[in-house]
Amino acid sequence: MDGKHTAGKCPVMHGGMTALGTTVMDWWPNALNFDILHQHDIKTNPLGKDFNYREELKKLDVEGLKNDLRALMNESQEWWPADWGSYVGMFARVAWHSAGSYRLADGRGGGGTGNQRFAPLNSWPDNVNTDKGRRLLWPIKRKYGNKISWADLMILAGTIAYEVAGLKTYGFAFGREDVWHPEKDTYWGAEKEWLAPSDSRYEDITRPDTMQNPLAAVQMGLIYVNPEGVNGQPDPMKTAAQVRETFARMAMDDEETAALTAGGHTIGKSHGNGSPSDLSPEPEAADVEYQGIGWMKTNGRGIGRDTMVSGIEGAWTSNPTKWDMGWFDMLFGHEWELKKSPAGAWQWEPVDIAEEDMPVDVEDPSIRCKPIMTDADMAMKVDPTYNAICQKFMKDPEYFSETFARAWFKLTHRDMGPKVRYVGPDVPKEDLIWQDPIPSVDYTLSDAEIADLKSKLLASGLTSAELINTAWDSARTYRGSDMRGGANGARIRLAPQKDWAGNEPERLAKVLKTLEGIQAGLAKKVSLADLIVLGGTAAVEKAAKDAGVNITVPFAPGRGDATAEMTDAASFDALEPLADGYRNWQKDDYVVSPEEMMLDRTQLMGLTAPEMTALVGGMRVLGTNHGDTRHGVFTDRVGQLTTDFFVNLTDMAYSWKPAGDNLYNIVDRKTGETKWTATRVDLVFGSNAILRAYAEVYAQDDNHEKFVKDFVAAWTKVMNADRFDLAA
Repeated sequence: MDGKHTAGKCPVMHGGMTALGTTVMDWWPNALNFDILHQHDIKTNPLGKDFNYREELKKLDVEGLKNDLRALMNESQEWWPADWGSYVGMFARVAWHSAGSYRLADGRGGGGTGNQRFAPLNSWPDNVNTDKGRRLLWPIKRKYGNKISWADLMILAGTIAYEVAGLKTYGFAFGREDVWHPEKDTYWGAEKEWLAPSDSRYEDITRPDTMQNPLAAVQMGLIYVNPEGVNGQPDPMKTAAQVRETFARMAMDDEETAALTAGGHTIGKSHGNGSPSDLSPEPEAADVEYQGIGWMKTNGRGIGRDTMVSGIEGAWTSNPTKWDMGWFDMLFGHEWELKKSPAGAWQWEPVDIAEEDMPVDVEDPSIRCKPIMTDADMAMKVDPTYNAICQKFMKDPEYFSETFARAWFKLTHRDMGPKVRYVGPDVPKEDLIWQDPIPSVDYTLSDAEIADLKSKLLASGLTSAELINTAWDSARTYRGSDMRGGANGARIRLAPQKDWAGNEPERLAKVLKTLEGIQAGLAKKVSLADLIVLGGTAAVEKAAKDAGVNITVPFAPGRGDATAEMTDAASFDALEPLADGYRNWQKDDYVVSPEEMMLDRTQLMGLTAPEMTALVGGMRVLGTNHGDTRHGVFTDRVGQLTTDFFVNLTDMAYSWKPAGDNLYNIVDRKTGETKWTATRVDLVFGSNAILRAYAEVYAQDDNHEKFVKDFVAAWTKVMNADRFDLAA
């Protein structure tokens, strides 16, 4: 070697695709991101495909675990000393910031997957030093191993922290399963810098309700609102408006919001005794010697009283390790003025306070320190509605404690789905409306009874398309982000779902009336939820047979019928589909392309790209388009489960010509005759290289039967997506 060509000396090629700086698709930034459909693959999971967390939970010594956590609360570690010798504030914050990323609009975020361990959340400015909390928990995680997930452990640690502080907690449920790499499906905002000004998130920042959906936090890298004020400028009334909107987007009402604000700041403190410029990089940017720990002080102590987190410095109460009414006493018992923390952050401090009412230093009890309030705390005082709620709490401390305990439970369990998914001895017996309760059924159906019902449904006078569409519209609401929606409960017949434009209310009312008539004439009680799904199932089965493939479409009875009293209509508004690529429909024109909206819906439904391909192709030939349009119906055999959609889409005998907004003509190249019409969500299966590869599989002459089997499997997956009882 002459020394000039050194690349060969390195076992890894420079520029290899081992880092995230660039990818092969960076040349085409607008390409569809199918990674969101195929994340959390078994290949990333070190526990293997046979691992069953719910089975492992049965082996867990729950009381032993809780006792270990109780002990940890007061076992201060030299490498990261506990404030006042107690970690209750630390672990409450870890849990809070794990769960608090949840947003109602798409159900994403939250503490249900242990995603705080990974980017971007592990490196958000708002999550400074939550990494220390997880390291403090590591000996316990190591001890209990596979029997406790990180997701469960972090939330339980926060709940135990409040218990140790003196709160009577409402309960706790295990059942959160960990992911093993960063979640790729969650949109946290378009900003390219941490804590960029909020303005880009709003049409009008003075109107918090104009925040871009599905976002809830006001700035990139925050859980909720900026504690210093809107864009870091203190103004409690403006902050109050942002708090109200942000917490509403987390499914919290004003009373829950006030309780969480007060209770969240009853224990612990803010840290800002230093300069942010003295901190090492966040975990994802830190070099190997930091071992995944970020934000370490590069000079000076950086622990105890010298810890840096938000930049705000101080405790909210006189007894920051105890559950009491201290936050209210402090906020409403003093006048407050704006000050700057040692780190230069805006905070509110009392104009006048007796020394004995001040909290003591975290290390030296002989030192008294000024208490503080954030702009969000002050909002509870200046906003008339929040103020009235706080006055109510102050008159009835027991009511405050109960309201907080319930709100904390909701905050930490909101993304877990229905109660059937809850595990453990501390699951509250009470059914809560935000859990979307569904009554259990007291019947079973034999194969013969199911066959008889299928015959009745097919002979009802309803078309196959009407039966399929109603089953689909009922089931498509499911989202795996927070395990809400789905066909179980038959909420498609209740407000608000019965009136959604995507459900074609007039058609739906007709179908439901017919199904209710069948139900009323049955000798055996069968839920409408089951009849809706069975009707679609029977129609799919018939369509496959008409296309020459005899197949039994699986059906699992056992769905219940929810009532209006069991349904929080306002929270179900968030589940309304704004587009459904599977039925070739969009409610309106959006900035996001139709194919992107289809991809997002597909991810929420828990489907893969091949499953999406099979379902869309099948739904088109079945004639299930919204409003009976014929866009994408590339067949002369409408109603039969054929591969015609794929055969004709991939046939070079045709060309594709734009014919209007989101409309295309499929034109015979020889005659110039328009054969069919299509939308973007039809043509993307031929234009996108990945989707075309799938479409070509189904267009092959030898794959008709495979297509039918794949369609049926994907259909069944959608129909049963919310049937957690089947696996319970």
